[in-house]
Amino acid sequence: MPLSVKEAPAVQARLPKVASAQQLAELGDDRYLATITKCVFRAGFVWRIIEAKWDGFEAAFSGFVPLYWQQVPPERLEDLARDERIVRNMQKIATVPRNAMMIVDASEAHGSFGQFLANWPADDQVGLLLWLKKHGARLGGASAQYFLRMVGWDGFILSPDVVAALQNHQLMDATPGSQKALKQAQSVFNQWHQQTQLPYAHLSRILSMSIDAR
Repeated sequence: MPLSVKEAPAVQARLPKVASAQQLAELGDDRYLATITKCVFRAGFVWRIIEAKWDGFEAAFSGFVPLYWQQVPPERLEDLARDERIVRNMQKIATVPRNAMMIVDASEAHGSFGQFLANWPADDQVGLLLWLKKHGARLGGASAQYFLRMVGWDGFILSPDVVAALQNHQLMDATPGSQKALKQAQSVFNQWHQQTQLPYAHLSRILSMSIDAR
């Protein structure tokens, strides 16, 4: 790795938390819909504004219960587009029913959405990202990666620093954001995980802090 594992203790406090399979399974489906919605609204926006208004989001969306939101009446969405407690972006508001339906469908098939995530192997994050993009709304690009990180699923994030580090060490030559780039990153992280037994999320964060290494 560009940054020796021996250097990791110096950055322990900055490493993301990784949830166990049990913790993922036990997290409620409403929390998954809430986190997805937060990532959708943060995309292309000032994150601190979304964080500052998040209590308002929770109230406006009545706790993000997927069974309700998957079949919400259109007029409820129209009301939200005028609700000053949230960021009134109708296109992003409209993603909630679609993402709620995705969560409900996976929950019915696997017992809960958390169990679905817990069953998905970390060495196939690319497959999970493609699944989220196909079945969800506005979950392409980095939004799905940040969602997985926020709920504690063990994966990498192709942040600008991580991409730069991979390119600096000639480990990625594909266009960032492409499926080829994702697969190249997956291959590299799989190899490092096998060598170090460190979580993918920790490897990703350590790599992002090693951008100046050569």
